[in-house]
Amino acid sequence: MSSVLAAALPGTTYDPRYPDSDGRFMGDTDFHNVAIIRTREALEDRYEDEDVYVATNIVMYFAEGSPKNRRDPDVLVAKGVGKHKRRSFRFWEEKRVPNVLFEMASKKTWRNDVGEKRWLYAQLGIKDYFVFDPEAKYLNPPLLGFRLVRGKSVPIKPNPDGTLTCKELGLLLKTEGTLLRFIDMETGKPIPTRSERVAIEEARAEQLAAEVEKLKAQLGRAAKGTALRNER
Repeated sequence: MSSVLAAALPGTTYDPRYPDSDGRFMGDTDFHNVAIIRTREALEDRYEDEDVYVATNIVMYFAEGSPKNRRDPDVLVAKGVGKHKRRSFRFWEEKRVPNVLFEMASKKTWRNDVGEKRWLYAQLGIKDYFVFDPEAKYLNPPLLGFRLVRGKSVPIKPNPDGTLTCKELGLLLKTEGTLLRFIDMETGKPIPTRSERVAIEEARAEQLAAEVEKLKAQLGRAAKGTALRNER
């Protein structure tokens, strides 16, 4: 009996023409690295139950047959492509481009982030692109956003409260020190970090335990009152 092998998921097969690494030294500051990690975690948590893929520093190939046409954005977000783990993100396999890209500006990268990368990402059809300077040393303001409008990269105008709107994700973005904060546009609530989520869950558990103890005390008093009435 013949068997038909299922097609490999996009980005999962090894192809020596498209290496999993670009071979460059990736050293950066803790400010830069923590900003990347927290951004990824916040987006993963926000879209935990939705078909939204989030990756950090994955090699992004945008021209089949031309391995040199690649970049490695700090954070990549793509909707409707599946959450499976990838070796690289290859446009021709995914059949679409990422919806949003983030770059965390550093001393080595900020000029390229707001220059060559901005225009390249617009040419590739990336709808929203954000550059965040966690040290607030190289960009003023430290968070810049760009939106694709009629094929051109246009700066995103800050809202009255200073936030930037990411239409592709339905989120508002603002800076909180070295943290890039996301706010759900539907609920108006900020998306907590992983450590904040732990603190929230611990507070809920403590509140629940206190309510249980209070209920036990009430039941105990009620039972004691019933026993006294029965003795009479």
